[in-house]
Amino acid sequence: MTSRNSFSGQLGFVLTAAGCAVGLGNIWRFPYLAAKDGGGLFLLVYLVLAVTFGFTLLTTEIAIGRRTQKCALFAYKALHPSFKHLGTVACLIPAILLSYYCVVGGWVMKYAVAFLTGGGQDTVADGYFGNFISSQYEPLVYMLVFMCITALIVSRGVNSGIEKFSKTIMPLLFLMIIGIAIFSLTLSHTDADGNTRTGLDGLKVFAVPDFSGLTLEKLWVTFLDAMGQLFYSLSLAAGIMVSYGSYVRKDENLVQGINRIEFFDTLVAFLAGFMVIPAVYVFSGYEGLESSGPGLMFVNLPKVFDSIGMAGGVVGIIFFVMVVFAALTSSVGMLEAVVSSYMDKYQISRRRCTWLSFAAIVAVAVVVCLGYNVFYFEVNMPNGVKAQVLDLLDYVSNNIMMPVLEIGTCILIGWVATPDSIVDELTANGERFMRRKLYAVMIRYVVPLLLCVLLVKSTGLV
Repeated sequence: MTSRNSFSGQLGFVLTAAGCAVGLGNIWRFPYLAAKDGGGLFLLVYLVLAVTFGFTLLTTEIAIGRRTQKCALFAYKALHPSFKHLGTVACLIPAILLSYYCVVGGWVMKYAVAFLTGGGQDTVADGYFGNFISSQYEPLVYMLVFMCITALIVSRGVNSGIEKFSKTIMPLLFLMIIGIAIFSLTLSHTDADGNTRTGLDGLKVFAVPDFSGLTLEKLWVTFLDAMGQLFYSLSLAAGIMVSYGSYVRKDENLVQGINRIEFFDTLVAFLAGFMVIPAVYVFSGYEGLESSGPGLMFVNLPKVFDSIGMAGGVVGIIFFVMVVFAALTSSVGMLEAVVSSYMDKYQISRRRCTWLSFAAIVAVAVVVCLGYNVFYFEVNMPNGVKAQVLDLLDYVSNNIMMPVLEIGTCILIGWVATPDSIVDELTANGERFMRRKLYAVMIRYVVPLLLCVLLVKSTGLV
């Protein structure tokens, strides 16, 4: 195996891991789910799951990486040979994810360029987004630019590339998120009926629990939504945290590092809600909060910026540049998970492996881009959703492969290698692990049960 690189210290590790989790899932999915599932009720459920369910899986993946000092492809086999196929799945997931994530990253770059060049007002025209993604060449160009930047960062290595990029971008990213969140709270708008909505009203929608009409079924849906969101918020089940864990030096306080990652990831998810929900609610009411994903990012938010006036153009620039940064920190983690695995498997240089991986992922991404024109089709998925190429890849990776990987991980750590294998790694330098008993119960019983429920639910089998 090739010798392992390592982060220069805990700061580099925390910022890199947190940066990977600060992606599009937090920005365009978390606010929508919070608004849909009762605001503060969703936040409360999410927070409880973050310190139990999310903490368990995040801890497990990072500790597996540092204990084995191997990439995701070989780490599971190192713990027990019978589980080597988990490594294959863990390596395939980020490759599939990145093949369509880079397409969406290109969409974000398109909007950032539009606002930077003074064309932000054009983005609110009817059909603007649909016309762009269905055009044959422009999405390909932006996707290639996005992937080239990602590959250049990864090709420079762990310290000079990934860590240096994270240390530079993450402080700026946090400042931009906080600035937009504060600005959103200052907004106000009076509609044609004379009703005035303010950013603080939107904050109440986001943060104050709404128990009206609460039933066990609605609570269960909220629970499942929050649990699914944690995969996005913490970059779980994609081999990323295993790979990053393998770069953590043995003398680092792993417990402290994991706690900080958990804190920053949760903070960013909450701030994403502070950014988006008040602004959308002020100008569009509850109706504007009913869309997630591309509808929220590329249709509703540009309308919000246009409604603000001159300041909206500036805020639009800051917002979409911020989202480009957030998308890049995630795409870098995905590509690194792929590159590190194939570096170890084929014993080739990082630079060569990066560009070979780039070529393979871009080949699939081209098909994804053309899935809105040349290769357009629709299939009915088991969960009732009509899927195109991008949706199909998302369904297979997120709804099937990721839960299956984590269920296998729970069996491996909970019953074969035993939780002590993780606890011993966490306390190797005499650190105190306060959640030892909670971890053992969660990894053996609670988390695998919840993952099975999530798998059945998300695949539409019931």
